[in-house]
Amino acid sequence: MKRLKYIAISMLLILAFSCKKATKKEELQEYTKLEGIAFGTTFHITYDAQNDYTKQIDSVFHLINKSLSTYIPNSDISKINNGDTTVVIDHYFEEVFRKSERIFKETKGIFDPTIGTLVNAWNFGPKKVANVPDTETVKALLNLVGFDRVHLKNGKIAKENPLTYFDFNAIAKGYAVDIAGRFLESRNVENYLVEIGGEIRTRGLNPSKSSWKTGIEEPNFDGSRSIAKVVNLTNQSMATSGSYRKFQVDSLTGEKYVHIINPKTGYPTQSKILSVSIITELDCADADGYATALMAMPLEEAKGFLAGHGNLKGYLIYISEKGEIETFSSKNF
Repeated sequence: MKRLKYIAISMLLILAFSCKKATKKEELQEYTKLEGIAFGTTFHITYDAQNDYTKQIDSVFHLINKSLSTYIPNSDISKINNGDTTVVIDHYFEEVFRKSERIFKETKGIFDPTIGTLVNAWNFGPKKVANVPDTETVKALLNLVGFDRVHLKNGKIAKENPLTYFDFNAIAKGYAVDIAGRFLESRNVENYLVEIGGEIRTRGLNPSKSSWKTGIEEPNFDGSRSIAKVVNLTNQSMATSGSYRKFQVDSLTGEKYVHIINPKTGYPTQSKILSVSIITELDCADADGYATALMAMPLEEAKGFLAGHGNLKGYLIYISEKGEIETFSSKNF
């Protein structure tokens, strides 16, 4: 992890009506910036304190991975997925489980972290396969899916089907953002931005004493990166889910399929939506989960969901009936 420091200089011009020469006032405040790699992606944390919290943030990320990473064989989630019923889950796992349960119910099952066996079957998980699943395999794997068939009892996870496989990747990155932010708050840091792989949580103001600014990416299929829209965030979280970057290609048919699996059908999502960005005063984990859920919905259903959830601001980029890229913003965006 790299630690950088920079000085934010805010210029206040005080103008007198008598047209006297303007005077200049400089306000100096030191911010610290941490950068590094975590959860298979980059992170950037900026906060208004001189303290170096590198070791503490690294420790927090380690604990979250130990609890929730399917890529670590001895993590709690890996043990549970492999049938260990003796695991007593920690508070990280419990909070993510509770949030997932709520979003599962609100989205009528479109958001479902018990979809892990299908994620693996379509080659988007830690377990790699040679070919994509056939119809009969998908049908069989769907029997293992259903967040209403897993339960938290006395600190342990009970699965109605022992082969059910958890995959919290659609919410865990946003949750890690929240935990890092909460750590800074516990150290009385009032102004910060935490970003991990594009998922963001902000509090207070940036070094220029204004809202934190971030960009929503254009859905470029050629791998290039450009900004579709700049947004201002103050005491808000933002998460974006897209289908235009992460995909697999069937080695036999050459067919491209995206990483978001529909838990109703068992197949990669077929949707006109290219990306969903959610801004909310809720946790970043919530924004992360809702963004993923809306990506798996038909366009009109996603619009309707936003209309019925005033605590979410949504920005959708999609392909129109004419084959053109268009955008939709919820009324409160």
